[in-house]
Amino acid sequence: MPTGARLFAAAAALSITLGALPVPAQDLPRGQIVDEVKCPGDPTQTYAVYIPSWYSPDRAWSLLIAFHPAARGRAMVEKYQAAAEVYGYIVAGSNNSRNGSSQASLRSIRAMLPDLGQRFLIDPKRLYLTGMSGGARVAMQVALGTKVAAGVIASSAGYPDAEPRGSVPFVVFGTAGTEDFNYIEMRNLDRALTTPHRLVIFEGGHTLPPDDVALEAIEWLELQAMKAGRRPRDQALIERIFNKRQQAIAATAAPVAAAHLLNDLVDDFTGLRNVSAVAARAAAMSKDKDVKKGLARERSDDDAEAGMLQEVLTLETGLRDDRLDSLTRLRASLSRLARQADAPADSPERRRARRLLRGITMGAAERVQDAEYLKLLEPYRQRPGR
Repeated sequence: MPTGARLFAAAAALSITLGALPVPAQDLPRGQIVDEVKCPGDPTQTYAVYIPSWYSPDRAWSLLIAFHPAARGRAMVEKYQAAAEVYGYIVAGSNNSRNGSSQASLRSIRAMLPDLGQRFLIDPKRLYLTGMSGGARVAMQVALGTKVAAGVIASSAGYPDAEPRGSVPFVVFGTAGTEDFNYIEMRNLDRALTTPHRLVIFEGGHTLPPDDVALEAIEWLELQAMKAGRRPRDQALIERIFNKRQQAIAATAAPVAAAHLLNDLVDDFTGLRNVSAVAARAAAMSKDKDVKKGLARERSDDDAEAGMLQEVLTLETGLRDDRLDSLTRLRASLSRLARQADAPADSPERRRARRLLRGITMGAAERVQDAEYLKLLEPYRQRPGR
């Protein structure tokens, strides 16, 4: 059986234990992160976990399972600890799943999921997955292959094949930094997806989102759970999150950014409260001349960035057949991007150049075997925006 299918099968096994009465296990402390919990089914597999201080086994809890590209389970748990305490999530981060080893991810999932399902009383309708970079691809792969996951928080990477989809059977909250080399992938995911989703771009690189964005992700999952009937409707919570989001819009100076936030607000709260006033404001903004130009420019910039990356990848392929010409053109492209990346002032062009340079150098040895080209790339690996 292919590794991907085994990942799916391992995750699907969780549906057997989710929602069952918990089996007595070691008494794990609440309200603090436990760095290492061993899985009885495979003691070589461990995970970090956070259990809310108010946890009680007499009710079912939401579960967020997390994957880090370098097997740093605690880093994932820390990121969502504050939100988990407020909204009642158990957060578990694998200490074994890592980039470059599908077998490690498979063993981790096989061991973690049954253990969590037996250790805690988990709401079978409130299983969520999250990951950073390659860990996000693991989370997405598991969610795509099962009907168990209610949603995924995907940070700095999307689907396992990086190809956009029009719909998925779970909600998606994506994040990416302004200098993230997977920025354009996340933008394309957002553009293509028609089922409930949200993308938040923050100032930064290829990293986990800031704490306020992590909190926003969990709040968004709560809204989606209420819309889908996965949790009881809480009107006070709806109003609190709605007002918080309105305050963020009021503090946004850029008209195009405000237009995006208004449209997100309408999408997220339709069916939960009256959004007619916000919808009218969003419609009016969409007709504004400057906003229309800004949105068109934004899409054009995304297309240009995707085109530049594809051009480089095509030239890399050409190294096999027309090596001299391809190498000359690659050298010129890299030099041009480096000049833009080193510009003293921040600009969309500088950010794009930094993203592209990082994206091109990442994984080049897996794409190309040309020694001279790989040597050419070396000076660009440490450019700003890494």
